Order: sequence, then structure tokens, then C-alpha cells
Amino acid sequence: MGQKIEIIRAGALDGVAHGFLARTGGASTGIYESLNVGIGSDDIKSDVETNRRRAAEAVAPDATLVTVHQVHSPDVVTITHAFLDRDRPQVDAMVTDKPNLALGILTADCAPILLADREAGVIGAAHAGWKGAMTGVAKSVVEAMEELGANRSQIAAAIGPCIGRASYEVDDEFRKRFEAIEPENEQYFRDGAPGHHYFDLEAYVAAWLAFCGIQTVETLGLDTYTDEERFFSYRRATHRGEPDYGRQLSVIAL
Repeated sequence: MGQKIEIIRAGALDGVAHGFLARTGGASTGIYESLNVGIGSDDIKSDVETNRRRAAEAVAPDATLVTVHQVHSPDVVTITHAFLDRDRPQVDAMVTDKPNLALGILTADCAPILLADREAGVIGAAHAGWKGAMTGVAKSVVEAMEELGANRSQIAAAIGPCIGRASYEVDDEFRKRFEAIEPENEQYFRDGAPGHHYFDLEAYVAAWLAFCGIQTVETLGLDTYTDEERFFSYRRATHRGEPDYGRQLSVIAL
């Protein structure tokens, strides 16, 4: 695209190196244009490596990027050192109190969560698709931060670009899953055509964080599905019948 890397920052995390990156400023072409950081994509591997390096350097130039093999779980790992990509644990959240480790979350419609307790010097990052959100990945990352000395009353969180409610059409069975857990979850759905509903993933994740006692939660309100110029989207690629899709990166570091 010949554009610069776009870094979207949250006021809630001022003073902490962080950023939700858009898709511009990378080396990839075609459906992956241009800052695709997805190791699991079918993009040219050298381009992905270049993109990951550029993305990490743009946010935290002195840090080493650490990502995990995301599996839509509520599981979290404490990061104490960098590791090779092939050694990535299969979890969906990370925490650390170590400097120079850039925690990176990959998304393409799911919600990236970045968290920090500035006073304690503890950060966290989580990947929240509907399944991880429903099973408590937000709770897991907050509890893991506490184990490192964070105080949940001091933790600030930001939810980055994800699929917006107007773009997230689901069926009756999907909605019933949520209401079976908690009837009040009906508030995160809006009726659509018969048998269909629109789900507000961002609001649901924000509610989980509030339930966990996080007093500062910033939602960016950016829809990955509708904003093709800025974001990759799994659902958009699926609707178009495209063979694959890129992933964008969200990063936080001490």
C-alpha cells in the first residue's frame, strides 16, 4: 500500500507502550495487503516475519514480540522470557511483569484486550472471540495479573478493533448459549430477521471486565468487518469466498 503503519492508541493506557495496529504499512500483497502478522495464514512467510518485526518495532522498539497459539480458550500464561514461534503455548491470554517483552494478540474480528496496572508494573493481553469471552478469558487474565502483584482496582483495560454488532449476525442457537448461562445476556443481542440476531461482542467483553472489578475500560468502537481499508476480517473474507485472510496485531509492553 505504500502507507505508514497506523497505530491506534487508547487513552486508558496512556503512559504504557501499546497499540492496536491497522493493516497498513506492511510487506504483504493480495488478500493479505499489507501488515499481515498471521503465522497461521498462507501468506509468504518472509513477508509475515517482516510485518511482525515492523509492527513490534513501531510500538515497542526495544522489546521482543511474544505471541501465543490462540485456540479460543479462557487459558492464560505468565510470560517470563521470549520464545521461538514454534514453542508458542496454546492459550489466549498472557501476562508479564518483565520489561522488554511485547505481548502480542492477533485478531481478524475477535476482540483484542490490552490491560495494565502502571503502579504495579504488570501488563496483560487477551484474545476474546465469542467462545473465549463466554468462558471467561477476561477473568483469567485479570486473575493472572493479580498473581504478579497487580491490583484490579488499578488495572486499566482497552478493547481494540473487533467485529461490530451491526456486522455480527448470529442464529437462535448462538443466542440461546449465552442466555442459558445468564438470562441478562439478552441485552447484548438485537433482533434481526426471523431466527437471526446481532451480537455486540465488544459490549459483552467490556461487561466481563467490569464484572471482574476493572473500573477503567475503554472501547474503541471500531468495526473490523466494515472498515476494509484499515482492518482484516475473517467474516468478510468468508462472505466473499476468499481462501484465507490476514490478521492484525495488538501489542503492549513495559
